[in-house]
Amino acid sequence: MTAISLLAREVETVSRERKRRTRSRMRSHLDTLVVSTLPAHEYDLDPACISLVCPSCRTWVPVRVAQTERATAKLVPHHTEPAGTENPVRCPGSHRLVHIDVTRQRWSQRLTEGVAETDGRRSNRVTRKPGTAVAPAVTQIVGGLIDDKTARRLDEAHVKSCTACSVRDDEGRVLRAADISYRCADGQRLAQLAAHTKRTAPARRQAQMEREEQTDRRERGLRLLHHLPRNQHAKAVSDADVQRVDDALTAMIQMLNPHKVDAPPLSDWERADLLSAITLLATQKDQIERRR
Repeated sequence: MTAISLLAREVETVSRERKRRTRSRMRSHLDTLVVSTLPAHEYDLDPACISLVCPSCRTWVPVRVAQTERATAKLVPHHTEPAGTENPVRCPGSHRLVHIDVTRQRWSQRLTEGVAETDGRRSNRVTRKPGTAVAPAVTQIVGGLIDDKTARRLDEAHVKSCTACSVRDDEGRVLRAADISYRCADGQRLAQLAAHTKRTAPARRQAQMEREEQTDRRERGLRLLHHLPRNQHAKAVSDADVQRVDDALTAMIQMLNPHKVDAPPLSDWERADLLSAITLLATQKDQIERRR
């Protein structure tokens, strides 16, 4: 056997590299899905899990890719119903051939450009300005502060002092008030205020009476609640009140007549304040002792 034949025999015994295929030989009848035709956000070229959105059922499906580049990539078999459904129907996109003609760097660049473009868009949200509140009239502002009698007196005083708002005789005496259309600006406002307060006076008096009645009922209830536990210990409470008033009187009398010779003298104002406070405390003590 010659050296040439031995060399040929050695070459033939070396295992040849055969074309790799996917595990399943089944393939979909649909056309090959080209990745470059899909939007960048509908496929993921991360080597950990290459996947894309199936055009048939619009769900994310992994792509089975062999180890060699010559092998064919396919969509894994999947169903159109959620997991756990009885008698599921297989999606027609199962085993569909996929042609990955986009590199991972190009895919990342397209995603980055898309995010930058989206961030640069202006928001179409309409931000409405708050409505401007209508300013109340002068009569509404002042009308809640004064009553109808005060408004009438102000109008009468203005009529007496203003020549445009009054009708006078030859001697300058005021006969009556002029018509509102001939009055000055202040006279018109005062006339409108007097009319407004006169019109709303009954409702204002009724509301005031209701408020006063509610205040009286609340104060009466508070007094009852205050005296309810007080009656059980009336003597002890009154003794404590008398003792408190006595202590305050003793302290003020000592301030009025200090025992120390070098104590600073009180001014007339301070002495008057002390005398007023002593009188008030003496009155309180007298009232407490009478209730006892």
